[in-house]
Amino acid sequence: MEQNLLDEKLNKADTVDMARKNVIALVDCDSFFVSCEQKVNPELKGKPVSVMSARGQCVISRSKEAKILGVQMGMPYFQIKGELKKGIYLPARHDLYNDISNEVMALLKTYSPLVEIYSIDEAFVDLTGLEKLYKKNYLDIAQMIRAEIKEKVDIPVSIGLSSSKTLAKLASDKAKNLDAGVFLIGSRKIQPVLENTSIDEIWGIGRNLAQLFRRNGILTAAELIKQSDIWLNKQIGIHGLEMKHELLGEMISPVCDEVKLPKSIQKTCALAKFTSDKDYLKNSLNYHIHRACVSLRKLDAKCFGISIFLRTKDFKVYTEKRILNKATDFELEISDIIFEMLDNLYKSDILYRSTGVILDTFEQKSQAQLSIFDNPENDIKKEKLVKCFDKLEEKFGKNIIQTGFIKEDV
Repeated sequence: MEQNLLDEKLNKADTVDMARKNVIALVDCDSFFVSCEQKVNPELKGKPVSVMSARGQCVISRSKEAKILGVQMGMPYFQIKGELKKGIYLPARHDLYNDISNEVMALLKTYSPLVEIYSIDEAFVDLTGLEKLYKKNYLDIAQMIRAEIKEKVDIPVSIGLSSSKTLAKLASDKAKNLDAGVFLIGSRKIQPVLENTSIDEIWGIGRNLAQLFRRNGILTAAELIKQSDIWLNKQIGIHGLEMKHELLGEMISPVCDEVKLPKSIQKTCALAKFTSDKDYLKNSLNYHIHRACVSLRKLDAKCFGISIFLRTKDFKVYTEKRILNKATDFELEISDIIFEMLDNLYKSDILYRSTGVILDTFEQKSQAQLSIFDNPENDIKKEKLVKCFDKLEEKFGKNIIQTGFIKEDV
């Protein structure tokens, strides 16, 4: 009881204190893949549901009920026995999860112009100054955001608030254990929170770095911030300095809403059956090419690098890559190149288990340079065609458009 009263006093004091600082929220969707499945199939709510990776190999998301049942993250399906068989195990549907993620992120952008999408289920939001706009304190604003996401998108989220990204991430982890789903770390709460945070709970500290700290007797976040800048810089470099000062509540890394191009776009999947049928492989590759091009166009980018890979029944991998003179986002151009590489790699006496397409070396369309060899009329036709593809999918659903190929003579 006394601890609850102390926490309440600290919350009130921190809420007043945060009004004079930058305020960053980390919005983290709870058990996101499972929550998406429960959104489209409400009968799954309140049940022990787990989402499995490709071909049901291992668990990648769990509901609270599945955790209570004993299902472990990363658990292979062959280990699911006994009581665990009472759970519900679903194959991942990443296109569905991307669509729902976009809904969550779009709603967040109605609250603040500065939203940094960190992953498919997490985003940093700069809430600084919104107290005056909404006439609410930051805790109440976070609760309002959480309630609206649940009401309009039907996805539960946890929200951490603080004056730096590292503390906001730590706060969001703690919010997951609260019914309110929101946790604020103001200046008065930093020290007690850090004293109860082990070194491997800190965002950005992996296994190797955690071992380094432990070898030097640093077991908690509170012990880390006591280290000198000189020692941290010598041991870890600039990353160590930034981590320390972010844990002290200093905003070293501000929220950035610039869209950063990924290093690559990979679309891969195991085949429904082992096969040496070349046309079957082409159909699989065409599916990957189309999905990769859709992702590329959503980034408003084109690619120079195109790769194919084939994995055999015996898990041998064959790959080939091409670098284009001119970037593209057009599936028919990419499929011609992919099929040429398929011809080079394919062997009729081999059984294949999976295929994949990788696009990389991107450029933004707005930054593309024109060449004297460009055919503007042809480029305009291709742009119109891909826009038509995308509009049809928006209206009628994914994979309404499927590209084909000329079947080889037997």
